[in-house]
Amino acid sequence: MRSTVTSDNARLSHQGRVDHCHIWSSSIHFYRVSIGANAAFLALFSISLLAYILTYTLTRRATAFTVSMLSGVILEVQGYAGRIMIWKNQWDNNGFLMQVVCLTFMAGGIYLIAPESYTRIFIPCDLGSLLLQAAGGGIASAASHSGKNPNTGDNIMIAGLSIQVVTLLIFMILCVDFALRSYKRYRSMGEDAFDQNPIFVQTRGSLRFKGFVGTLTLATICIFWRSVYRVAELSEGWTGNLIRHQWLFVGFEGIMVIVTCLALNVFNPVFAVKEAMTGFGGLRSKRKLRKQEHREEQEKSTGITGENSRIKSASAMEHAAAA
Repeated sequence: MRSTVTSDNARLSHQGRVDHCHIWSSSIHFYRVSIGANAAFLALFSISLLAYILTYTLTRRATAFTVSMLSGVILEVQGYAGRIMIWKNQWDNNGFLMQVVCLTFMAGGIYLIAPESYTRIFIPCDLGSLLLQAAGGGIASAASHSGKNPNTGDNIMIAGLSIQVVTLLIFMILCVDFALRSYKRYRSMGEDAFDQNPIFVQTRGSLRFKGFVGTLTLATICIFWRSVYRVAELSEGWTGNLIRHQWLFVGFEGIMVIVTCLALNVFNPVFAVKEAMTGFGGLRSKRKLRKQEHREEQEKSTGITGENSRIKSASAMEHAAAA
């Protein structure tokens, strides 16, 4: 009798697991969304968001970089809030839409740190890729809700992500080329190979600048890795193999992006290269530099004129006293 009860309990337990697997396999993500992982990402991105806001509030510098990073982090917070909604209800379309419309603006933040010529080339490319991703996501979502084939929207999203991957790849190749050329120039010329402005000399030798260069490299690789994964994932469609594995999403999406955000929180260019945040780098840097040089020349000229006036006044007073 006991063995029969035990057998029945085992059968019911197995049946329960099978039923749960069947339910999850028919849900939006084809698996039970992890509340632990997504709550952790939501908390970490919220901390990163507050850190960027606090940094800008205290410094009022690197506005374009901060706006780019804030835009990305806010969307990440929204996306993980949507995934938690899906954890509560595996068929919650609102939560799914909150996740789908999330775009990664962090690449734009990286491009803004680069020299002006890089910014002018890569920012429009990144913006174009983001617009394609947003448009594709909207079209695919609308098609799915109306019972139509979402392939058109999916293909547009894949095109946007592919442009982002190619743009990042070209950016990395140019950065490696610049690094190699700089190294060769340094080996042949020594310190004379670089700008000898005392401020820049001090910045280049600081640990915070070296840490910032390492962070920028890490962030670029992470965003590139994430984008490649997303292209591969979406290329299989919303019912493909890659999209069914939560650990791939956590490892190649969540971890890659949060590492980028937190690393740039710690080595924020406002602190790491604060001398460069007073008018050098990014858009309109040459114009800002010319204005600053003109202002310094005016101040110098005014100082000389003022000194000449004081000398003439002193001379006149001496002549008056002698008379």
